[in-house]
Amino acid sequence: MSNTENNSSSGLRRPELWAIPQHNITATALDAKAEVLYERLKTIAAEHQDVRFATSLAAEDMVVTDAIVKSGAKISLFTLATGRLHQETIEMTAQVQKHYGVSIASVAPEAGDVDAFIAQYGLNGFYDTEEAKKACCGARKIKPLNKALVGADAWLTGQRREQAVTRSDLPLRELDDARNIAKYNPLFDWTEPEVWAYLQGKQVPIHPLHFQGYPSIGCEPCTRAVKAGEDIRAGRWWWLQKDSKECGLHVK
Repeated sequence: MSNTENNSSSGLRRPELWAIPQHNITATALDAKAEVLYERLKTIAAEHQDVRFATSLAAEDMVVTDAIVKSGAKISLFTLATGRLHQETIEMTAQVQKHYGVSIASVAPEAGDVDAFIAQYGLNGFYDTEEAKKACCGARKIKPLNKALVGADAWLTGQRREQAVTRSDLPLRELDDARNIAKYNPLFDWTEPEVWAYLQGKQVPIHPLHFQGYPSIGCEPCTRAVKAGEDIRAGRWWWLQKDSKECGLHVK
């Protein structure tokens, strides 16, 4: 008996999950969009001495990774190894390095910072309050990001305007005033269908959790699959209000 029949016979119906969106973007339109992205990256690299890209290995970040490699832009890659990532993300890092022949630096939190958080809030205390959630992200993501960007004069993100209400006015270039360096969002004007058209059309490695209903991927305990029709960031810190769906990496 199939799973669907099993669910029906027991009176249960599994909710339909988010799925990779279909698109009708032509190869010509996709190539034109890609060329703009490649030129953006080359211009950014030419204007700075040391540019770094923070990748989560999720969809948007894989577009940027592929574009960095194909454009030849001198931009180094790193990922924040928070200690709470999905195993699929850890394995994806190795896959991407092998696929592109690039090195992705892994930046981990300081053990003392993690221990201090756990002592004050408990291992999973981020579920209890907004304060605790910010403290966990501070220890596992923000402090490691600060360390990862020492010596850099610019960094890149995979943010898009469409992703959240907090990103609706996202520019291509902004000042990271916390670190006093330039910050670029090269996909700021990309749509979700364009992201997936690029990944599929350019045969870019895709994070396995995207095939399991995860449109957005972060730490394992703070990320879940979402139902079809839900906001694409509904699975991030789902116990919080919609305007709290940021970890602090991108909040001024």
